Amino acid sequence: MMLCYNVIRTMRKLILIIMLLIPGLGIAEPVRVFVSVLPLKTFVEKIGGNHVTVHTMVQPGYSPHTYDPTPRQIMALAKADLYVSAGVPFEKAWVRRIRAANPRMRMVEAGAGIDMLPAGNHGHHHGEVNGGHQDASGHDPHIWTSPPLAKQIVTNIRDALTALDPGNSPQYASNTDALLLELDALDRDLRAQLKNLGNRKFMVFHPAWGYFADTYGLIQITIEKEGKEPGARALTLLIGQARREHVKVIFVQPQFDRKSATQVARAIGGRVVAIDPLAPDYMNNLRGVARQISEANTQ
Repeated sequence: MMLCYNVIRTMRKLILIIMLLIPGLGIAEPVRVFVSVLPLKTFVEKIGGNHVTVHTMVQPGYSPHTYDPTPRQIMALAKADLYVSAGVPFEKAWVRRIRAANPRMRMVEAGAGIDMLPAGNHGHHHGEVNGGHQDASGHDPHIWTSPPLAKQIVTNIRDALTALDPGNSPQYASNTDALLLELDALDRDLRAQLKNLGNRKFMVFHPAWGYFADTYGLIQITIEKEGKEPGARALTLLIGQARREHVKVIFVQPQFDRKSATQVARAIGGRVVAIDPLAPDYMNNLRGVARQISEANTQ
């Protein structure tokens, strides 16, 4: 009886050792990831599955242009393995402190390998009123709003996770392949939705949709100029432009004040509609944005 018990005990120990030695088996700590904005969180979770835990710096309702990380977030960064940066303005101000919180943490640029647009880009053509937010290099950071560019972001995330956790690379690869197929389907849907618009111009308060516009042959006209509310003269010019372009909908981002957008909408007999580039439900959100733009331009 004692011999049988000892054999079982020895076998259990051997099984435990084997599980710890073979990559992907056993109880391993998930890769701890921080991202700057919610769409990146969605991508990391889809790629990493249960092998990652993901935290977002910019919380819902806050702007990535003016966000200040909380002390709790800075403390949590000290335990993170990976930081995925979108290059949004708050990161440029905080990058030294983020690195100082955890020098061993790997930092990856989501947009590595992407030819970024200059700030103020409004699509295939420029509107009469230019301006917009930018990162420290003078580029528009909102790369994730274009599904074809999101594919590059996704492969960058896959490569970073694989480097940190090679034992789970097969799952990261298969999850990435599935996500790339989703992004291809999304791109096809958006092209079909936006293909036959008679008016390809849309007016937004904050210039977050330059890559979306560039991908789908649209023209983004912005109210905000270099991060500032328009003055009386600029507002008058915008109202005139909106009338000439037959704009009836002013799109706003939930994280920004609607005052100027509401003034323009009232002057042209239009309305204000919210579209959010930071929404976590990436696929359905962009489908909704395309539908809103399509409906606004077929009224």
